[in-house]
Amino acid sequence: MLESIAKILGRCGSENSVLPPTELFNESWMLRLVLDWFDRNRGTKHPLSFAPEARWYSGALLPSHFLPKVRGDTKAESYTHADGVIGHFAIASGERGDAKLLPGVKQFVVTEAKLGSSLSAGTKNAPTYDQAARTVACIAQMLAIAKVSPASVDHLAFFVIAPEAQIRSGVFTGLVTKESIEKKVRARVGAYETAHDVWFKESFLPALAHIEIGTLAWETVLADLPNTREIELMRKFYALCLRFNPLKAKNAS
Repeated sequence: MLESIAKILGRCGSENSVLPPTELFNESWMLRLVLDWFDRNRGTKHPLSFAPEARWYSGALLPSHFLPKVRGDTKAESYTHADGVIGHFAIASGERGDAKLLPGVKQFVVTEAKLGSSLSAGTKNAPTYDQAARTVACIAQMLAIAKVSPASVDHLAFFVIAPEAQIRSGVFTGLVTKESIEKKVRARVGAYETAHDVWFKESFLPALAHIEIGTLAWETVLADLPNTREIELMRKFYALCLRFNPLKAKNAS
């Protein structure tokens, strides 16, 4: 069965394809290939390098501090999907993929993968609470749940990985910054009056102070890898990802 699936996917982008090419050539599979390589090649010095005993997972669910308290809560939001996470965490059994930090966690890196689009602008109940702010707030919530001091985590980070052209165009300018994230989370907390002030001061702000936040270009990540046959094929895969996922205009979601 797995062999049949591989053959079907292998036809993507060809004349005899039975699926849209973006089923394979997309940011999710590009990220999985990169994280799998770093997992198998430990000791490489890079922002995406794995600490000892670290793992990775694609599509993990990160808990929000603003989950519904009652049915029909018009201010609440659901869990946040993370394109990729690296570090010391566990995934709950079952189909959901809920992530939680392990005791003594020393690495937790969340990656958001992009090709042609920008970050999502907000949620249904908080239209200005963008994807970067939500993700960092969820990281702070995970630390709070695990009762882990942010300062005790050697590598705590949130990276948006995107095409160099997207980054240079300014799509992420003003979004992937601590100033923007603090402003958005502060406004989110303010919608609840004083109910979440303690969390903001004691959990969110310390996490924000310690976390590394930034963008990484796919091109730079791939250039940092050795010139092997595997990496050559990975670069060709990325070229096809760009072909089938054209860049969108600034502020497009």
